[in-house]
Amino acid sequence: MPRFSANLSMLYPDLPFMERFEAAARDGFKAVEYVGAYDQDPAVLKALLERFGLVQALFNLPAGDWGSGERGIGCHPDRVDEFRRSVDTAIAFASATGCGQVNCLAGIAPSGVERGILEKVLVDNLAYAAPRLADAGIKLLLEPINRRDMPGFLINSTDDYERIADAVDHDNLYLQYDFYHMQIVQGDLIPTFRRLQPRIAHVQIADHPGRHEPGTGEINYSNIFKALDEVGYAGWVGAEYRPLASTSAGLGWMQPWPAVSAS
Repeated sequence: MPRFSANLSMLYPDLPFMERFEAAARDGFKAVEYVGAYDQDPAVLKALLERFGLVQALFNLPAGDWGSGERGIGCHPDRVDEFRRSVDTAIAFASATGCGQVNCLAGIAPSGVERGILEKVLVDNLAYAAPRLADAGIKLLLEPINRRDMPGFLINSTDDYERIADAVDHDNLYLQYDFYHMQIVQGDLIPTFRRLQPRIAHVQIADHPGRHEPGTGEINYSNIFKALDEVGYAGWVGAEYRPLASTSAGLGWMQPWPAVSAS
């Protein structure tokens, strides 16, 4: 049965970030994830996880200045040194919080730079990060994101992931498969998931259109959750959506799946 992780960057938006851990645990989640919390003391994050019995399922490598619109620096030719320092930062936070995987956001393509150059920078950065993270016992993930929500984002499809992963040629580069993004970009959700399942380390969900709770749009999540079970997917399923009302009131979609409380 699916195991659900609360994405604290999107759920419980009415609460301060550090109070969202308790809210997620109270609603039955056993894991949390978020874009990043590098402005927090990792010892405090660890204490919150332990206090509320939560697993840190995932967070991203430092993604640049999020508030100013940056969405990752992995493809930026002038940020290579910063990216490599960010790997050390992520390892420190992951080690402190017991997190076994981190996601790389490739970034929005800088204007005026050829795509081939940007992909080469990304490949070189991932080739640096993958063994470093492997040595620390941490999986490295790469996430395709649709350009409707994130205009200009470099990596958009599973084809993009496979091309980059082939070039990196390291077994510690996994796919973060977000059903919402993939519905917008390419569809064919379950067959693609089945084909790539051995390389998928983390799944995220939201419905489309609107990026709200499962059951509010066109994606048949009942079929998707059954498919996850059928292939033996054992990772977390990240609830990364914008609640229509309060987060707690909108969690009825999880009720047929009692494994929300499984460890």
